Parts: sequence; C-alpha cells; structure tokens
Amino acid sequence: MFNLGWGAVFVLVTYGFFLLCYRLFGKKGLYAWIGVATVIANIQVTKTIDIMGIVLTLGNTMYVSMYLTSDLLNEKYGPGEARKAVWFGFFTLIMTTVLMQMVLYFDPAPTDFAQESMAKLFGLLPRLALGSLTAYFISQFLDVRLYSWLRKVAPGRNQLWIRTNGSSIISSFVDTLVFCTIAFAFIYPWDVWLEIFLTTYIIKFVLTAVGTPFLYAARSFKFKDEA
Repeated sequence: MFNLGWGAVFVLVTYGFFLLCYRLFGKKGLYAWIGVATVIANIQVTKTIDIMGIVLTLGNTMYVSMYLTSDLLNEKYGPGEARKAVWFGFFTLIMTTVLMQMVLYFDPAPTDFAQESMAKLFGLLPRLALGSLTAYFISQFLDVRLYSWLRKVAPGRNQLWIRTNGSSIISSFVDTLVFCTIAFAFIYPWDVWLEIFLTTYIIKFVLTAVGTPFLYAARSFKFKDEA
C-alpha cells in the first residue's frame, strides 16, 4: 500500500512542478520541461515497482506530462509551437542517448565508482532505445495532429478536457503499442506482453485524466510579454 500512496504524492509533485515551470518561465518553461522530461522519463523507466500485485515501470507520469505540455502549447500558442516542442524533445532524446553511450565507452579509472551504475541506467539495449525513439516520434506528432482536429470538433473553452483527453488517450495507446512491440515482441510470451501493454496503457489513461485539472490551471496563466 505504501507504493500506492507514495505514487499519488509522486504524481501530484510531478504535475505541480509542471505548473511551476510554466508559471515561472512561460512558454520557454514548456520547452525546457519537454527537454528535461524526455531524459528523466527514460531514466525513471528503468525502475520497476509493485502496486497491489501489479508490476509497473516508472516514467509514465513524466511521459504523460509531455502530452500535457504539447497540448498546452497547442491550446495557447498553436500547433506550430507544439510541433517545434516535439522536435526539441526528439533532439534531446537522441542527444542524450548518443552522448551517454559515448561516455560509457571511456575506460574508467581504477578509483571510479560510477561506471557500473551508469551502464545500468544508460546502457540501453538497441531494441529499447529504438522503441523509445520511435514511440516518442510517432505518438507526439500524432497527439499534436489529433488535438488540432479535436479543437475544430470541440472548440469551446470548457471543452478542453475533450481535446486533451481525446488526443492523449489515443496517442498514449499508439505510443504504448509501438514501444511494447519493438522492445518486447518475441522476447516475452504473448500473455506477458499483453499484460505489460495493458497495464502500461491503463496507467497512462489514468494519469492523463488526473493531469487534466492541472492543464486547466496552466491555461489560465497570463504573462505580460504575451499580452
């Protein structure tokens, strides 16, 4: 039960920092959040936890926050800004992956204590790295397109929850499907693969719903240089 309660606190703190980043730094803060979130999410995902008998990977909260970020950019600044942020996140993810793989190739000093730990965190298998990059690229651009389409279908200010949940729920499904297929297909039995896929998607579904009030709050922020 500890992980369940601590997980709820963890989600609230993560989304709270998302709001604070936007409140303090405006649109630039959203770009910064995308860059940081892509790195942190791929570090957190290496840790697994057990909640009520279900084994989950961390990283989902931070990853869903990226959908909230692109949706907020789309809502307040247009799809062009949202797509630019997605490209920035993709660049950050590639840059981090390449640089950290190069770091691991250095011969550590006899007194070094970090190499083994860094290898566990950043020494990703090629399939995992490919799955992460592909899933991010496809799902994030899909989210921007879906949000723009839903804005035409449900344009009302009070219909923000339709736009963000509709686009993120579909994008999260595609993201989870692409990543699990590339990373885990033919490695685990299909019943295990299906369990991983379903639990990961359900968590993202719940996290998207929980993040919606935070998105409403962020949309109300006003900045002098954007007046």
